[in-house]
Amino acid sequence: MSTADIGLIGLAVMGSNLALNIAEKGYTIAVHNRTASKIDDFVVTAKEQGLDGKVIPKADLADFIQTIKAPRSIIIMVKAGQPVDDMIEQLLPHLEQGDAIIECGNSLYTDTQRRFDYLKPKGIGYLGVGVSGGEEGARHGPSIMVGGSKEQWHNAEPVLTAIAAQFNGESCCAYLGEGGAGHFVKMIHNGIEYGDMQMIAEIYGVMRDGLGMSAKECAAVFKEWNQGPLNSYLIEITGHVLEAVDAETGKPLVDLILDKAGQKGTGMWSAVVAQQMGVPATAIEGAVAARSLSSRKAERVAAEAIYGKPNRAKTDVTLADLEKALLAGKIVSYAQGFAVIAKASEEFGWSLPLATIAKIWRAGCIIRSRFLDQMSSAYAKGEATNLLVVPDFVTIMKDSHPSLRKVVAAASVGEFPMICLSASLSYFDSYRQAQGTANLTQGQRDFFGAHGFEIAGRGTDLHGTWPSTLGK
Repeated sequence: MSTADIGLIGLAVMGSNLALNIAEKGYTIAVHNRTASKIDDFVVTAKEQGLDGKVIPKADLADFIQTIKAPRSIIIMVKAGQPVDDMIEQLLPHLEQGDAIIECGNSLYTDTQRRFDYLKPKGIGYLGVGVSGGEEGARHGPSIMVGGSKEQWHNAEPVLTAIAAQFNGESCCAYLGEGGAGHFVKMIHNGIEYGDMQMIAEIYGVMRDGLGMSAKECAAVFKEWNQGPLNSYLIEITGHVLEAVDAETGKPLVDLILDKAGQKGTGMWSAVVAQQMGVPATAIEGAVAARSLSSRKAERVAAEAIYGKPNRAKTDVTLADLEKALLAGKIVSYAQGFAVIAKASEEFGWSLPLATIAKIWRAGCIIRSRFLDQMSSAYAKGEATNLLVVPDFVTIMKDSHPSLRKVVAAASVGEFPMICLSASLSYFDSYRQAQGTANLTQGQRDFFGAHGFEIAGRGTDLHGTWPSTLGK
């Protein structure tokens, strides 16, 4: 008998928490996992939370599918890549027209588009859903970015809307477009996240090495900043990370953590697609590069032995400067991310709703922050594609970019690495410069490759009469 409202396959951390979230919202969920013991463990957890009455465990895949009410919506939470394709093939013989597979992992948007195109002629819907918020978000309310089959989205809409985070009574869940739209937006979300985290780390570096502040003192500053314009999830957790103490040594935990940052690919994908579409996203690119550099620990140790330790005299930047610099850098990073989304919307015909995207990022997700409300309002008014020319943000940038400039300059003299913040400043300066230097670049291109150039009032594809350098 079909009694489950929805199904879920994959009971690792994220899958288990999503399933518990769905059950808690009053929906009956069928669950399946390749390893049967995981199902048993999940049932124990559900019982401990008083939710076992809303859970139907099924070890047999065919039995699991038949337990779900038609048209079926089946969430799959398996490792991105080939495992997703394998799971689709396992499900297909048991599905009927109108059913939908909902993939909630971090898949590359082109893979999602391919799967959407593959299943559409078969009458099976495919939803590529970006879910942000980590373990806690999955359990209590993530930000949910939906792409894929619109008809099948409506079948799953009540459940996905109910489990999403809420902001001022609005669900942080939205349908964004067909094919890979949802996973594309989640990918850019993660790229912005990379930039945000790297900028915070760079500011922390100045506090630690330039101002001589302890981890505890840094924590107090970030907690204070979280009460002001920088209010956001990442600033909040930075305070908690910095104040944590290692139980074994009594030392600040952050001082013991090896300075090697991992990455799973979404930031790199964001940087690559921005380059492919010709949209500068220097903050994301810088953050990806910074993580890659951090992983080369042995090389960095060897290089320091060759060049000597950085000559870090105490800097004269103030905490107020650091706060404003971080605010300016973050705004540039978000501006770049939204510019990439806008370009993708145009290129892929998705009509991505920028105001809605900013709205559903206001709660639940990792990059949630106070100024996303302002961003959403700006896009709703159709003020601009690039946030740097939106009146509200022009005001903020005029006030804060001098501090960003001061911090980056001090970092250069004081030998503090600042890949992201310096990239944001350079982008800002380039973006607001009416007369740049690419005229020389284009002249050079014409010299060696006859690529042509444009002169106002004379036309395009013009060429210079250049001297020959052959044989010299």
